[in-house]
This record gives sequence, C-alpha cells and structure tokens, in this order.
Amino acid sequence: MDIRVGDIVTLKKDHPCGGRKWEVLRVGMDFRMRCLTCGREMMQPRSKMEKMITYVSRGET
Repeated sequence: MDIRVGDIVTLKKDHPCGGRKWEVLRVGMDFRMRCLTCGREMMQPRSKMEKMITYVSRGET
C-alpha cells in the first residue's frame, strides 16, 4: 500500500471523538497519525494500520 506523509486516510472504525479521517505524519515500520477531528495523535504498527485503512486521499504536500 502506497501511503506517504501528508496523506489523509479514512479508517474502518470511528475514533472515540467520532472522526474517521487521519493525517499521516510518519511512515515506516509504524505509522504516526493525527485525528482531523480532535487532533489526537497515535502510533500503530504498519501491519495493523494497513488492515484498518479503507481510503487514501493525497494531501496538499
């Protein structure tokens, strides 16, 4: 899966704040992402995140 820093991804499950869209901040063995609704950041292993992503849209950078 081709995911780059700055991409906006939509996940299968909602975040507790109600948001599904996340901005990718770091890509490697794990992803660091920021919720676009509440601003919370999370870091998850790449294998887990690739299963959770349903849609990728390219960011402005």
